[in-house]
Amino acid sequence: MALLLLLFLANILTISEGTCETGIVKQIHLLRPRSGAGGNSIPGLSCLSWRLAVETNNIIGWKTVPEECEEYVGHYMLGKQYRKDSRAVAKEAFLYAQSLKLAGDGKDIWIFDIDETTLSNTPYYAQHGFGAEPYNATLFDKWVMEGAAPALPESLWLYNKLLSLGIKVVFLTGRHESQRNTTASNLKNVGYHAWNKLILKEPSKYSGKTAVFYKSNEREMLEKKGYRIIGNMGDQWSDLLGTNTGNRTFKLPDPMYYIS
Repeated sequence: MALLLLLFLANILTISEGTCETGIVKQIHLLRPRSGAGGNSIPGLSCLSWRLAVETNNIIGWKTVPEECEEYVGHYMLGKQYRKDSRAVAKEAFLYAQSLKLAGDGKDIWIFDIDETTLSNTPYYAQHGFGAEPYNATLFDKWVMEGAAPALPESLWLYNKLLSLGIKVVFLTGRHESQRNTTASNLKNVGYHAWNKLILKEPSKYSGKTAVFYKSNEREMLEKKGYRIIGNMGDQWSDLLGTNTGNRTFKLPDPMYYIS
């Protein structure tokens, strides 16, 4: 597992700043269906189908990655396919943004989620079963407070492209307000050098509320202040569903966990 993690981090470092080309020369696992005969079960194929159902929001409310899919999800997250999938989303998002006629008043904003959208927690999840282990808030918060999450290169590329177009960036995350300073430093250290707003969750205000409710409410408040949400990107459907979702949404892949 440590070797896979090192290869993932090496892949991250091969990304040139300002480009979406990965330069990855090694692939962990091909992730292609293997053919069988006589209707025999094909190892790995069911996990591929499970991931598709998760990404299309057909499987909801799940707590952990199926035990038999831990290796599959690990190979996906550390291999080339995850990067290709993320790149396809980022490029489509840029083409859309490039086609817009902006008002030029500084009120056109693009909302980014943080975890598994702009920052990657794969180094953490590589040590915790790639989502096959039950979520441990204490351990995850400890990881967050280290401020060591690398950037997702494709999202960083898109971020820089959006800034060059004159679009303002808002980060809207489920991280708690107590993690603001660490989160801000982590973002800046990996290349997200400027933003219009960094919105973190106030537990006392949203206790017992879903992520859909929290993010919908925060987006509504942004629009009441005159902002126009021209784009909205996240790895969870709860980042993109609800109200005030923006003119267009973009879903990044994440088969490691589900947030309602």
